[in-house]
Amino acid sequence: MKTRTLAALGAALAVAVPAATAQTPPASLENTHPAGIDTAGMDTKVKPGDDFFAYANGGWMARTEIPADRSSWGTGGELVELTTTRVQTLIQTAAKAAPGTEARKIGDYYSSYLDEAKIESLGLKPIEPTLARIAAIKDKMHLAAELGHELRADVDALNSTNFETDHLFGLWVEQDLNDPSRYAPYLLQGGLGMPDRDYYLSDNPHMAADRAAYRAHIAKVLTLANIPDAEAKAQRIYDLELKIAKVHAPRAESEDVLKANNPWARADFAAKAPGLDWAAFFAAAGLTARPQFIVWHPKATTGESALVASEPLETWKDYLAFHQLDDFSSVLPKAFADERFAFYGRTLSGVPQQLPRWKRAVNATNGALGEAVGKLYVAQYFPPESKAQIEAMVAKLIAAFRVRIDKLDWMAPATKLEAKKKLDTLKVGVGYPDHWIDYKSLLITPGDAFGNAERAELFEYRRNLAKFGKPVDRGEWAMTPQTVNAVNLPVRNALNFPAAILQAPDFNPKNPVAMNLGATGATIGHEISHSFDDQGAQFDSQGRLRNWWTPQDLAHFQASGHALAMQFGQYHPFPDITLNGEQMLSENIADIAGLNAAYDAYRAANGGKEGPSQQGFTGDQQFFVAFSQSWRTKTREATARQRAVTDGHAPAEFRADTARNMDSWYSAFGVKPGEKLYLAPADRVRIW
Repeated sequence: MKTRTLAALGAALAVAVPAATAQTPPASLENTHPAGIDTAGMDTKVKPGDDFFAYANGGWMARTEIPADRSSWGTGGELVELTTTRVQTLIQTAAKAAPGTEARKIGDYYSSYLDEAKIESLGLKPIEPTLARIAAIKDKMHLAAELGHELRADVDALNSTNFETDHLFGLWVEQDLNDPSRYAPYLLQGGLGMPDRDYYLSDNPHMAADRAAYRAHIAKVLTLANIPDAEAKAQRIYDLELKIAKVHAPRAESEDVLKANNPWARADFAAKAPGLDWAAFFAAAGLTARPQFIVWHPKATTGESALVASEPLETWKDYLAFHQLDDFSSVLPKAFADERFAFYGRTLSGVPQQLPRWKRAVNATNGALGEAVGKLYVAQYFPPESKAQIEAMVAKLIAAFRVRIDKLDWMAPATKLEAKKKLDTLKVGVGYPDHWIDYKSLLITPGDAFGNAERAELFEYRRNLAKFGKPVDRGEWAMTPQTVNAVNLPVRNALNFPAAILQAPDFNPKNPVAMNLGATGATIGHEISHSFDDQGAQFDSQGRLRNWWTPQDLAHFQASGHALAMQFGQYHPFPDITLNGEQMLSENIADIAGLNAAYDAYRAANGGKEGPSQQGFTGDQQFFVAFSQSWRTKTREATARQRAVTDGHAPAEFRADTARNMDSWYSAFGVKPGEKLYLAPADRVRIW
């Protein structure tokens, strides 16, 4: 997945979307980003060969302040802000729809979340039944049932194979790694309140401070809930999570899909992971009928199960109560939401100010009724001509990637044939999914913010369970149309490119082809290339985990990946932090391959020649500056430190430096030996 991405294959989608005869949006909701390179945002005193990101973005970086309620800011943040404002207007209109309609559910969910006075007046009453159920746990069998009852489909291994859910385990329902005709239940590690195991185990002083703050956060939440002996219980809860962290797979290992392919029969769990009453767990989770699971993290599954047996029952009950209070803090009295922000926002991310309630309400509504909101967004803001323009660009990128495969002198014909099969079968969605989620069975009650949130979680879980026994739907989306992002789904050989990311500044119909392909084209190529990165290349054209490479080709590909990992392993976002090149390898391969394919497509669009000059820049310079400006981002230190540990993406400034691996970048800017980014031709990584 790319943090900010856009694109799709030119496949016409028959989608029942509300008619795109949208009203003209108010001026405040229009995307009025000017065309052309932002020359004022550059710093041309910097040599491109010394710091290409600063050359393209230094002026903007110098004068830009991150908004107080944001952890970072840039072109992606601007689009998120615009989209949030647009969605708020759509939701407010939906609130006037007839009762019982899907639109009215959207409006009622939003207004109930926004009604802080009602939430305050209810106090802890909405969550008291949950806390009473936890308090009534009398033995480890009932504990297992509670853990199964709380299992949710809140882990998306398509986007992050090490996503930390604070439920003890996470469930992912997706196409089987070994059989593309069916869905499989994937069980993943979980149980941590902090972002990653390293936050518990690292000797970095910043993380040591975070650990102390987290213990204080646990105690504060328990105190707000009037739970006695909060300090001692907080320490025991933290100690339990520390033990969970010690059995977790580290992030780089978690991203190795070959290590994740562990089919376990339901009957295997008792022997392979003793300690948890798996029969009670699966019964409560509604998974008794599933004969087989894929256990993504076997060591963690075994270790966490053992902890259920070894740790005191009362500690587990306190742990469950704390996480329920923390998870639902946004629909509990304001003090709970403020405390959660104080730790996760201010301490962990360095954000000084919480998002205003209306923005949090928009986000919550998107989370609960995302595709229902998406219908409204597409009708208003993604007309057919926008879809057609992007599809045309995608077709050029697909063609360019196919030519690159044909020209690879190191790849055998048999491997090339399989690679082109993957291109032929890519299932790509532009703007919105083939069909929409049906929310008829989701009960939304005006004035019941807590109940609405709880029922929305359960609805999504049951919707995922209902997939079992049905044909795999390759057209299902992992993102909503109003999401400013995009994703490659290697298990389905499919791509999603939501409507909200397909606009200026990255794509502007008024820009020359060099700029649009340097920004949007590179990100289109990035997502296509994920099907051929170190993880995606392990899946065949049907999404089956299968080695389709000759041994010699695979060795060459892996050697190139190793060289790229070594290159990024030399980058230091902070003096005490070095990037993990292996952790970020998939994204970096996709960046390089995508940028090369986009460059080829740009040249092909100009008859194989350099595009015309504009604003004092040659066509090639426009291409590369647009690429660097598409990564324009400024990030708070605490957030940047967190992402360096937990994110599979390199920081934006280093992603812009991907260009140093392309010969054409050197000729475009006259980069010479001795300049900081200069790489000798033999050291430039060339993969696809």
